[in-house]
Amino acid sequence: MVTTSLASPREPTAPLRIVFFGTPGFAVPTLEALLRSRHVVAGVVTQPDRPRGRGQQMLDAPVKAMAAASGVPILQPQHLKDTAFIEALTALRADLGVVAAYGKILPDQLLAIPTRGFINVHASLLPRYRGAAPVHRAVIAGERETGVTIMRVVQALDAGPMLANAHRLIGAEETSEEVERDLARVGAALLVGTLDRLAAGHVQEQPQDDSQATYAHKLQKDEGLIDWRWTADRLHNMIRGLHPWPHAFTFLGTRRFIVRRSRWSEEPSPEAPGTVVESAGDRLAVATGSGVLEITEIQSEGKRPMSAREFLAGHPLSRSERFGSL
Repeated sequence: MVTTSLASPREPTAPLRIVFFGTPGFAVPTLEALLRSRHVVAGVVTQPDRPRGRGQQMLDAPVKAMAAASGVPILQPQHLKDTAFIEALTALRADLGVVAAYGKILPDQLLAIPTRGFINVHASLLPRYRGAAPVHRAVIAGERETGVTIMRVVQALDAGPMLANAHRLIGAEETSEEVERDLARVGAALLVGTLDRLAAGHVQEQPQDDSQATYAHKLQKDEGLIDWRWTADRLHNMIRGLHPWPHAFTFLGTRRFIVRRSRWSEEPSPEAPGTVVESAGDRLAVATGSGVLEITEIQSEGKRPMSAREFLAGHPLSRSERFGSL
């Protein structure tokens, strides 16, 4: 369920010339919505090409691929203060810059180029979860609600005044990947409506309450190691929040296993944390610091993901075997 905080539109006004800053898949629905809107996408700024995927091939990032397919001018600066880039951006004569997961902080010199400044599509209900990983951190924290905020870009990280927001509930089994995918869709629609109201002069900017701010720090690969002393619900939220990267993982002896999906219960267990308490049929249950975590999808290093049933068919486990750290 999504609820939106936004004033009603007024009469049509002249379309805005937009320069769009974005790079990954989260930004694609916003660019797509802009291209379908009455506003004009004068150009797209995206990060330089980098090796991607398991084969580390030089592939276009999602935003670049869409911009190229749509015939929109593309800029890929190595440095945002580069003179040639600043001149090229200025030449686009943009009214407004729109940012969605571009991946770099924009310098003041750049923010001053569009006549109406920059706004950002941020995947949280600001001022909570400012920073690089707002969806993942919200899921890891066990939040039951998140959303999207359209905000004014200022030099301080995600601290600018808010123009609009939309709320979305987080399901108890949803992963960060699923939540983020839907928020990308929600944010795209919210942005276009905000642009229409901004063009008409009917958007009120609301300052953030900095005293309520929290920060969503960038994910690190080593965060995925499961500490079985944690409670079952906390581990379940960690597994959901670190999906699809870096994933939660554990060891059985020297073998590393990625835990991709789970359920949990408050069922008490006398066993030490990490101990297998059931391993039959569809059920692979492990004792935690409080409650039991049921692993429903698991992946051996270098292998495909498997259901608990598939995994146990090829990796029989006895009660008392114990997951842990290497």
